[in-house]
Amino acid sequence: MPKIKTHSSSKKRFKITATGKVKMSHAQRRHRLVSKSTKAKKHHRLGKYASDANAATIKTLIPYK
Repeated sequence: MPKIKTHSSSKKRFKITATGKVKMSHAQRRHRLVSKSTKAKKHHRLGKYASDANAATIKTLIPYK
């Protein structure tokens, strides 16, 4: 069986947990933070798990993690 190429940007953005969930960070945290509420900025500091529908696609992009 040949090796599968890993999607380079996906390996930087996602991590697979020991239980098989896909961990990622929230969006909306890069710029224009003045107009966002403090609650929203604080909430988006935390990690996030991908939905089950998207997790299957992400796992195919990073097969060896």
